[in-house]
Amino acid sequence: MSSFVAQRNGRTATAEDLAPLAFAGFAHFTAMQVRDGRIRGLDLHLDRLRTASLELFGSAVPDDRIRSYLRTALESGPADVSLTVTIHLPGDLEVLVRTRPPSSGPEGPLKLTVVEHERLLPSIKHTGETAKTYFRRQAVAEGFDDAAFTDRQGKLSEATIWNLAFWDGDTVVWPDAGLLRGTTMDILRRRLDVPQRVQEITLADLPDLAGAVVMNSWTPGIAVHRIGETPLPSAPSFVASLHRAYETEPFTRP
Repeated sequence: MSSFVAQRNGRTATAEDLAPLAFAGFAHFTAMQVRDGRIRGLDLHLDRLRTASLELFGSAVPDDRIRSYLRTALESGPADVSLTVTIHLPGDLEVLVRTRPPSSGPEGPLKLTVVEHERLLPSIKHTGETAKTYFRRQAVAEGFDDAAFTDRQGKLSEATIWNLAFWDGDTVVWPDAGLLRGTTMDILRRRLDVPQRVQEITLADLPDLAGAVVMNSWTPGIAVHRIGETPLPSAPSFVASLHRAYETEPFTRP
């Protein structure tokens, strides 16, 4: 019978294996959706892991070894899964691979509250981010779906577990601020066939925009119909164009 797995360096992880990560939290990860044993943007995930390891630890696990761990995990379970690769340093670099049921995210549209927050090391997808979970829970308690972040200059950057993208009617607008460049975001940036630009976006700019979305490894775009007190158009053609562009990215087997 198919099952989901948690593996350390290609072997079933034990409680002893996981304890250093649970009690330390100095680690980074990447998350992806696997369909029929294949992954979109695998090169981006490998680059993310390599770059973050060099920044945090001064060394990195070779790509071919990561790919072998992915193959081992996928051989042991369903063809469609959500998969997370976490790298930490209890002594030598350790690679934890976990699979769970597949996901495509919420349907939307979403309503986001606004919180001033700047993540530490925003370019790294690291663990132990209490603030993200806290602000998301606070947003839900206040009647929102999630929270978007502004920096100290008032520039919108990202949301708790999402990248933000905006639409001005002709061009996809990416926020210019400290943020984590998501793999889905980078897939879209290389696949979209419409104009794109990067610019600073504040709450005062929102009324002039024609739509907004959030995206992550679950989905290339969920409509956002309100950020803070500002309503935004639904822009179904914008959302559809993101999904079409994402679907042109080929799947790769690890």
